[in-house]
Parts: sequence; C-alpha cells; structure tokens
Amino acid sequence: MSEPRPTEINLHQKSRVLEIAFDDGSRFRLPCEYLRVYSPSAEVRGHGPGEEVLQVGKENVNIQQIEPVGSYAVALHFDDGHNTGIYSWDTLYKLGAHQDELWQDYLARLAKAGHKRKA
Repeated sequence: MSEPRPTEINLHQKSRVLEIAFDDGSRFRLPCEYLRVYSPSAEVRGHGPGEEVLQVGKENVNIQQIEPVGSYAVALHFDDGHNTGIYSWDTLYKLGAHQDELWQDYLARLAKAGHKRKA
C-alpha cells in the first residue's frame, strides 16, 4: 500500500493555517505554529533522541513561502526565519492524523518548562 499523497495544499495566511488534502480523502487544517514547533529540522528535532529543542514564542508565526522539494515534500519558509525543515508527505500526514495528541504533548512540555503561550 502506498503512502497518501497530497491532492491540494492551501495556505490561509490571515488565519495562519495550512490546509492539506490527501488522496485517501483525509483533510487537515494545520496551524502554522503547530507546523513550526514540530518542524522536522535538526534545529528543532536535534540529531538524536533527547536532543529536541522546545520551541517557545511561536504563537504568531506564519508561513511566507512553500517550496516544493522533488515530488515527495515541501520546505516551509516561516516568517521567523526558520526554513530548514523538509516536510515529507508522510510527515505532514502524520502531523495531521495525530494533531490533537501532539498538540497536547507540546502544551504539556511548555508547562513543564515553565512557559505559557500568549493568547
């Protein structure tokens, strides 16, 4: 079975949401903040387990540009200067499918580190 591939990608800059539809019928609305704090880049993920860097203060981040990477991914260029994450179709699909639990995990890690999101 092949991995789901996107059929549509739309950036809603005013609401700071990336909407992505896949060929299996799934459709996800992924906030730019969520995509930024879960960037697959080494800058965010580190080079191995336990090296992750908690991203704070990204509530108002937006995507400035979406750049295709071959036929398997996109590079998202954020307005805070971050542009090194390559988001494969599989990564975007997993971020969409597990959005609720990943977001709650992020909020818990923020709280544990003593940070609060700005409203």
